[in-house]
Amino acid sequence: MPEFKCRGCGGLHSIDSKEAEGSCLELMDKLEFEERLDYQCPDAVPAFSTAPLFGEARGQMFGLLVCAPARPGESKIILKAFSGQYNGIWEIPGWVPPILSGEIFSRAVAIADPPIKKLNAEIIGLPDGDNRNSLIRERRKLSQKHMRKIHEMYTIRNFRSGQADLFTLFGKENGIPAGTGDCCGPKLLNYAALKGLRPLSLAEFFWGRENRSGSKQHGCFYPPCIDKCRPILGYMLCGADDD
Repeated sequence: MPEFKCRGCGGLHSIDSKEAEGSCLELMDKLEFEERLDYQCPDAVPAFSTAPLFGEARGQMFGLLVCAPARPGESKIILKAFSGQYNGIWEIPGWVPPILSGEIFSRAVAIADPPIKKLNAEIIGLPDGDNRNSLIRERRKLSQKHMRKIHEMYTIRNFRSGQADLFTLFGKENGIPAGTGDCCGPKLLNYAALKGLRPLSLAEFFWGRENRSGSKQHGCFYPPCIDKCRPILGYMLCGADDD
């Protein structure tokens, strides 16, 4: 696992991946056998089937975080997460919730989407020219404003009881990629910090049909993504490696 620069203390932080990889292999066996994400529930929900991962929708990233026992003598705590939404759903029993609640996210999208869709309809009906280009610029500004409002809703936590927003962690000079904070690693670390757990090992793997670029293959482990996760993981891990 690489080291990540922390915008809080200025140091470098890292976390082991080996122990979590072993637990991920067990999770892969469970997903292959059960063929659903809600395998801890007695009744299967069709929307949580793993079948779409091997079809046109293609695969998705999953991750595990191994945490120290809550009390001496108890077993280690294992948290699991999926990246983004699963089949359009933010929360599934047994998996950690998103940093920004699905309800708040959906409410923000419901407010922002209608004017953007209205502009889309107007743009489609216009021929190439100044009027069309003007509407395209207006749509871009509206989308950027919408994304900024969503990013402002994310509260990123670490293991020194610190909190920061995405703009602080990325720096004002850098843009924030869509989906930042929704990958497995940030979800897991944020949840552990909220619950007062001490993380020991983190690993992420891809499950399902290879992605369209061919950069991710079924059953393979991958480090945190460069554009969305690495700028914030240093801050999120701050305090996790304290004695």
